[in-house]
Amino acid sequence: MIMRRFLLAALLVAVTAGPAVAQPAGKPAPGPAADKKPDGAGKRTKTLVVDKVVAVVNDTIVLDSELRARLAPLAADVQGIADPKERRRRMDKLSSQMLDEMINEELIVQAAEEARIEIEASEVDAAIDEIKKQNQLDDAGLAAALQQQGYSLSAYKQDLRRQLLRLRAVNQLVRPRVNVTDEDVRARYDAMQRRSEAVSAVRLSHILIKVPDKATEQQIAAARDKAAAAVTRIRGGEEFAKVAAEVSDDEATKGGGGELGWFERGSLSPEWEAVVFAMDKSEVRGPVSGPQGLHVFQVTDIKRTDMKSFDELKDQLKAELTRREMDKQTTTWIQELRKKAYIDLKL
Repeated sequence: MIMRRFLLAALLVAVTAGPAVAQPAGKPAPGPAADKKPDGAGKRTKTLVVDKVVAVVNDTIVLDSELRARLAPLAADVQGIADPKERRRRMDKLSSQMLDEMINEELIVQAAEEARIEIEASEVDAAIDEIKKQNQLDDAGLAAALQQQGYSLSAYKQDLRRQLLRLRAVNQLVRPRVNVTDEDVRARYDAMQRRSEAVSAVRLSHILIKVPDKATEQQIAAARDKAAAAVTRIRGGEEFAKVAAEVSDDEATKGGGGELGWFERGSLSPEWEAVVFAMDKSEVRGPVSGPQGLHVFQVTDIKRTDMKSFDELKDQLKAELTRREMDKQTTTWIQELRKKAYIDLKL
């Protein structure tokens, strides 16, 4: 599956990035202005800048045309920015990020070559076949897609070989650094289980003791006493529904024993949610302040998120932890390569 996603990405990048070409005479390519130099006979000739070096990575150079080809799929979005200063800033940032990525890729290729890792021509051909299959292309369709972007099949194969080489280098040179134990997998499962066992919904009943607007201290105290008395009766063994029917001021619910129904997380005010979602089944709490007065709550039922068993999830969890650790170790490895490399940025 990883290879499949990788190959698809390779096609999408490659077929949208055509090679740079020299500008026609009189139209210098972007870069240093063409210099005019005096001829021995007094004539002046133009020096055409076809390409320029934007980075040196050990003994390899990265050309501006290569960078611009990689930026081509992203340029359309940037060109849609109205403010020219912001457009320039975004393009400069993208160029810097892309160049940094290209340097990392070159360092991986160099590390692969130093480790004598190879990609056979048959492997590139197999990758091409997979790309055609996933994109529903035949030979002619692939050739047309590449030609439309000014990209030859041979150049695309070379790019694809380098991508496969980088993938294999990471698998061979970084994978040995990764060690996900059974204890790691179990710890991950336990953490997920704790979260899944958190209450996701509660079935709630309440008793409302109304407090008038601008209530006096005596009225507030009386309401608290009435609510506390209701809690005492319920904790003493009386049915919540019976007490609610007798003392609740909520005419809409008291006839039904104070039943409010089910509430998902996020559907109650933060103050109430913090209280009721921390309650156990059949627990009673109160008084809790609300817009109309004081409430006594009872959680009559609880829903928790279902979760598969450890045996059902362990392979999936191990693969997930391995991918995360691979990403982490790959980043560390590339940083190590950069520290040892000679890198000269000329952008």
